[in-house]
Amino acid sequence: MIKNILIGAAVIVAAVLLFKFCDFKKSDEDAISYNTNLIQQQIVNVGKLVVTEGHFSEVITYKNQQKYLLDMVSFEKKALIVVNADVTVAYDLHQMKYDIDEKNKTITIVSIPKEEIKISPDIQFYDVEQSKLNPFTGDDYNKINKQVKANLAKKIAKSTLKSNAQNRLISELSKILILTNTMGWKLQYEGKVIETEKDLGQQVKL
Repeated sequence: MIKNILIGAAVIVAAVLLFKFCDFKKSDEDAISYNTNLIQQQIVNVGKLVVTEGHFSEVITYKNQQKYLLDMVSFEKKALIVVNADVTVAYDLHQMKYDIDEKNKTITIVSIPKEEIKISPDIQFYDVEQSKLNPFTGDDYNKINKQVKANLAKKIAKSTLKSNAQNRLISELSKILILTNTMGWKLQYEGKVIETEKDLGQQVKL
């Protein structure tokens, strides 16, 4: 009788322990699933178009000569050109690729899209001088447009526009870093664990 009671009690205790173990395991799995979904949602929130805008102006003089009769006669055309350009530097974070390792609680940024620079110049001509033997043509306008964009590209490279755009990019990516740090996860990029925003800025080479 006592033996049966002891066996029955042991079975009950084992059942309770098994139930608690299964419940704990289920709770742990639910927590991992919740955390993963939260991280994925944050990445979706970060996945947007980050745009930094700038404005540049310049004045150039365009000249061209056409020579005839063994270069004894020449016809020149020239113009004063005023350029006002709107420039945008954009990062499309919809294209960012990443990997989530639930087991090791690690997010790895696989790739970050390169910047997209868009130059929209408004070109105005002043003091235009030309002749019928050397008029302005479509070829001249193409050359001018090419020169304008080359000059603007140099100005953009020397300006703070690109660095400002990169700072905005780092700021957006830091939202993922803050969440992973808060949840006890790790953020990796190019084989290195990112612990601070400074690390992120140094590691993200653009």
